[in-house]
Amino acid sequence: MKNNNHIRRTTLLCFILVLLSFTLLTQCKREKEVLVADTPRNGIILGFSQIGAESSWRKRNTQSIVEAAEESHIQLLFDNAEQKQENQIKAMRSFIAYQVDVIAFVPIVATGWDNILQEAKDAGIPVLVTDRKIETANENLYAGFIGTDSEREGRDAAQFILDKFSQIENRPIRIIEISGTEGSSVALGRAAGFRQGLDDHPEFEIIHSESGDFLRSKGYEIMSRILKEFDDIDAIYSHNDGMTLGIIDAMYERDLQPGSDIVIVTIDAEQAAIEALRRGEVNCVIECNPNTGPAIMELTKKLARGESIPRFQHVDEEVFYETDDLSSLEPRGY
Repeated sequence: MKNNNHIRRTTLLCFILVLLSFTLLTQCKREKEVLVADTPRNGIILGFSQIGAESSWRKRNTQSIVEAAEESHIQLLFDNAEQKQENQIKAMRSFIAYQVDVIAFVPIVATGWDNILQEAKDAGIPVLVTDRKIETANENLYAGFIGTDSEREGRDAAQFILDKFSQIENRPIRIIEISGTEGSSVALGRAAGFRQGLDDHPEFEIIHSESGDFLRSKGYEIMSRILKEFDDIDAIYSHNDGMTLGIIDAMYERDLQPGSDIVIVTIDAEQAAIEALRRGEVNCVIECNPNTGPAIMELTKKLARGESIPRFQHVDEEVFYETDDLSSLEPRGY
């Protein structure tokens, strides 16, 4: 009898240990993959791969998607790729295995997606590209794109600098460009649009261009070095607010007044950049709207129903200037 009780106790203990191990394993997995909304399996399921959480803008973009999924009663399988393309591809394969209705992702770089997109197509799962564009051998591998018009942002930046220095003659205008992640469509577009805007004005010279990877720390590091290497900088064109804030820090360390000693144009329109614009540390802020969640969910519903969607859809964005009255501007929320 004692032996039977011992066996039962041992069996129960083993069961508890197995259950505890499974719970811990599931909890670790949930740190990477988050299910939002208690929608039954016969509801719409969206697999979403985000590139990371490198900035306030990116965090707000993620928040917008999570909130919109809840409001739309769409079950969300969310993955943070931590700035690695291989993590995104791995996540997308897991979405295919789970047989989600739609896959959406923010591509960290523009190329290298054809194989995984073909796998999704073979599985009958439509793919929505958002925020950053991609280059593929066959555009039919994905359903459509929604996000920013990065080339227009670049042209807006160029136009502001042209207007700002329109009264200066008989000398070149020297510009530093701090660009985003190399190979990302948004960095390529913002660079291309900027150069398009300056094409007919050879007196405006980009004397140095370097990737800051959209990181504040790299913006600071690059600007600290540039201020030692270059004299007579007229303007800085920064591809995002995070890098711009690092640039401002570096300028103050050299006793330079941002926005006055050097004109600064930045993209994103985070709250910190708007405040810098109010203080005169930045001269122009070009919005890149992170609140794409509602539009993504509407497109997801259409794709899940087998409907076609626009090939390219751009979100509404504004440009804020140093001469604007920003007193009535609502808080950005990011």
